[in-house]
This record gives sequence, structure tokens and C-alpha cells, in this order.
Amino acid sequence: MRISDALAGVSRLFLDTAPVIYFVERNPQFVDLVDPIFHRLEADITAVASGITLSECLVGAIRLGLVDLEQAFVDVLQQEQVVFVEINAAIAREAAFIRVRYNLQLPDALQVAAAIIAGCEAFLTNDAAFKRVTELRVLVVGELSVE
Repeated sequence: MRISDALAGVSRLFLDTAPVIYFVERNPQFVDLVDPIFHRLEADITAVASGITLSECLVGAIRLGLVDLEQAFVDVLQQEQVVFVEINAAIAREAAFIRVRYNLQLPDALQVAAAIIAGCEAFLTNDAAFKRVTELRVLVVGELSVE
């Protein structure tokens, strides 16, 4: 699916971990697909993320002692334009239902619940397991095309 078609009608896009990593680390396999999406986030789509996204992005940088990379993830996810969703009781409860309904791992169910409660129309990931979710549009990076 073309990126422009995938993002049609999307005003709030939840960022799962992998696309953020691809963007920040300039992953050669996926950077040409995530760059146009992240440019749209700067222009006309509100980015939404959670502490889970931030934590998962930081693990590799911290493990390798890459302070600049760690800061790059913080800069991308905690900028003013990104809506940062705190995991609260309402999200935890919704995640339990999501986990049961779709057999997702708890961190993944929390991500989906955060996206739903934050009013996102779409969820950007590279994990096809999320495609089982029907409450929002799931965009799998590896299935997108530039134009």
C-alpha cells in the first residue's frame, strides 16, 4: 500500500518502537519508507507515543553505552509535537481486553490500548501480529511503498 493512501484520513498516528528505531538509526532497509511518514508528522499528522515506545527504543543505546543515540531517541519522542501517553489505569484495563481479544503480549496490548485511548486512527509498526487488531488501522512498514 502506498504511504499516502495508508495515511489518508489519519490525524493522529501512534508510533510503535520499530519505526522510530528505523528513523533515528537510519536503517537502510526501511529509512526510505519511514522518512516520508516522519515528515508528515512534522506537517499535518500528530505523532503519539508511550513510555513503552521510549523504553524499548532506549534499550539498545543504553546497552551499548551510546549516549548520543539515547539522546536522539529522547529528542524524537519527547519533542513538543509528540503527544506522550502515560500508561494509566484506563489504558491498563483496555490492554487487558485487547490482550485477551487478540492474544497479544502485554507490552503490545498496552501500546494498542494507549493508541485507542489517545484517539489515534492508525498504528505504525513493523510487526504483522498487530494486524489482528480491528479498532484502528495498522500500518506495517514493510508492507508500505513510497508511491
